[in-house]
Amino acid sequence: MADVAMSGPAALSGRKLWNGARGIFAAVLLSLLFIQPDSARADEDAFAGLATTQFNTIASSVDQIAQQGGPRALPVLRALADKKLFAASEGDALFIRKGDSWEDARSGVPATPDETTLRPVRVNNRVRLAVAAAEAELELVSGTPAERQASATVFYQRHDPAMLPAIDKALSKTDDATLKDTLLNARAAALLSPGAPASDAQAQQQAVAKLRAAGGLDARGILAQASTEETLDPATRKAAEEAVSSIDFELRLWGFGQDAFYGMSLGSVLLLAAMGLAITFGVMGVINMAHGELMMIGAYTTWLTQKAVLSVAPALGSFSLVLAIPAAFLVCGALGIVIERGLIRFLYGRPLETLLATWGLSLILQQVIRSLFGPTNVAVTTPPWLSGSFHLGGIEVTIDRLAIMIFAVVVMAGLTLVLRRTPLGLQMRAVTQNRRMAALMGIRTARVDALTFGLGSGIAGLAGVAVSQIDNVSPNLGQSYIIDSFLVVVFGGVGNLWGTLAAAATLGIGGKALEPLVGAVSGKILLLVLVILYIQRHPRGMFPLRGRGVES
Repeated sequence: MADVAMSGPAALSGRKLWNGARGIFAAVLLSLLFIQPDSARADEDAFAGLATTQFNTIASSVDQIAQQGGPRALPVLRALADKKLFAASEGDALFIRKGDSWEDARSGVPATPDETTLRPVRVNNRVRLAVAAAEAELELVSGTPAERQASATVFYQRHDPAMLPAIDKALSKTDDATLKDTLLNARAAALLSPGAPASDAQAQQQAVAKLRAAGGLDARGILAQASTEETLDPATRKAAEEAVSSIDFELRLWGFGQDAFYGMSLGSVLLLAAMGLAITFGVMGVINMAHGELMMIGAYTTWLTQKAVLSVAPALGSFSLVLAIPAAFLVCGALGIVIERGLIRFLYGRPLETLLATWGLSLILQQVIRSLFGPTNVAVTTPPWLSGSFHLGGIEVTIDRLAIMIFAVVVMAGLTLVLRRTPLGLQMRAVTQNRRMAALMGIRTARVDALTFGLGSGIAGLAGVAVSQIDNVSPNLGQSYIIDSFLVVVFGGVGNLWGTLAAAATLGIGGKALEPLVGAVSGKILLLVLVILYIQRHPRGMFPLRGRGVES
């Protein structure tokens, strides 16, 4: 009986144990059955955060998408950045606009949602920064070489310590030397930033040395911050401070180089503007105050040529500037011959009357252009092959200004060839050195004067073509260059092309060198004073012409 009495409680306890074990087994079985679907829905959960209206949730979702990756991560993030990602007003459905069609954001298959129920996914600055970082992280692993390089640059500029795992992962998978160097810079920047994981003093100083070798404003900013970061080793902070001083010195040197480039660019513009004036003033002794207006007409000829090409043959629009070069030379050269034959030839030997007449002519030309095309600026489009810039060390070289410098050298070389190797050039030099003797030798000085004035006017038109790419084209364009052009001609030596080149380079580089010291306006005034003092000691300029007529 005792055994039977004990069997009741024992049986009840056994049943409880069996039921508990059965429950645990069922729970484990259910978790095993549903673990794969949960993983499969992980991406969906990450994307679902984009369908909310909370910026913090959207930014967190963007970070989660970047961590999970997948083939749809980049397309969705790019659509979000381009404001082409839309969410359904109910639920977590997401769609990407593709022109007039739609596709499902998660699968990429075409879709036909009810557009009346869609709203764009909201973004703010935090979301934009999160998207940029996520795109960079994804492109760093799976993008094209150009995208990977751009992403590495983004990592370097942001120098976020949270990106160190992604940087290390990318470093282990790349053999590209340029990409690896940028990634190493990004890693060094992240190690020196606040919030970076603890590292030994040697690793920190190696990071400082890497950024010091990289140089530039980005590296300087990171090192300047590191020099005051208390969590870094004292020796590291001191090395960062020394690196900042070294980079500052390098930046000053590159700054001088940048100013020299801008000065040469300005000098090339002055050379083009003064080259034709040097010929007319040197050969004919004519003070042509309408020279700037001839430049202006050359710029308007460029604009008209561009419009004509675009209307007749739009495919050749990129080459309209090349066609404008001979057009501006011929238009301005012909106009110069007309001016010389109709006005200037009656005023030879009367410099004051010539100055007043050409000044009045400049006002007439301005008003004619103003009446024909209006007083406002006209838009001369820069062709694609002249747009952009590139870096030469720490110097940013803009392609349009570099092209103007090359163009000025080519024009001067062509003009020198004309003066040295053609009968017209020989006659021009003869008239320049001794007009009376040239006339006695049978040279038709009147014809030489007309052609000379036409040649100088044509070169002014070429200057207008160049200036149209860097300045506003308006009826007042020429007024900005006429005084500087005369200054270049007188300072270099009247009628001497090499003197004009030297004066243009001196005034251009000198003006840009003085601007950081005393300002743009004060620098120009100081430069003018220096030129006046020089001309007082050397009235015939730096390179005076030699000849019997000149010396008499």
